[in-house]
Amino acid sequence: MGEFVSVACKGSVATVVLNRPDLHNAFNEIVMRDLTEAFATTGSRGDVRSLILRSEGKSFCAGADVHWMKRMVDYSFEENVQDANLLATMLRTIRECPKPVVARIHGAAIGGGVGLTAACDMAVALESAVFCLSEVKLGIIPAVISPFVLEKIGMSSMRRYALTAERFNAAEAKRIGLIHEVCATTESMDAWIDERCKEISANGPQALSACKQMLREVSSADWDRLQDITTRRIAERRISPEGQEGLKSFLEKRSPRWGLPE
Repeated sequence: MGEFVSVACKGSVATVVLNRPDLHNAFNEIVMRDLTEAFATTGSRGDVRSLILRSEGKSFCAGADVHWMKRMVDYSFEENVQDANLLATMLRTIRECPKPVVARIHGAAIGGGVGLTAACDMAVALESAVFCLSEVKLGIIPAVISPFVLEKIGMSSMRRYALTAERFNAAEAKRIGLIHEVCATTESMDAWIDERCKEISANGPQALSACKQMLREVSSADWDRLQDITTRRIAERRISPEGQEGLKSFLEKRSPRWGLPE
């Protein structure tokens, strides 16, 4: 798929692997373009029901690559905006992937690594994982990742961790909503992911995509628009072929015929 990103599919599950272990899977422009392409391409595949994002080496993602940061120091304002848009596009592509995305976290998730975690639908981490919104230590701010992280952890926790730049552990990440499960071993973490992907594979594939779209719309709409959005979305799904099959199969006490991947 790219220099630092690979994709492997097994049944209905695609695994996107960030493979830059010598630099703790830190971002540069190549990594961001590779990840964007991987999720855009794989997320559109009809045979894929869910995606897993994982990393090789000691860390999940250490944020910005130091060498990339050295180049950014001399960028103009316009060049910095263009560069930041690469990160924003990558995170939006993951968040808006039509298929559910599960993040598998180990080691450190620092700065942009926290943003990468937050962009995924679900996340599980080892007990030993550490997280940090480290940007203010460098005299900058977690601007591009802030909408994604804020969506997960809320304003109160965002204010604390973005302003102190303190590290926090997996238990705290779960408490504030950044991740959904903490596991003691890689085996139990992979078992948790396998179970979520199995559950996802039993659901209507078009309904999953429609559900993700609906949640994005609801999260950003004001109350004057919410009733119109939600009533129209459920009506669309009820009359769709997949919705009809799902409702009829439930009433007829049989499995739906949208099929489960082998």
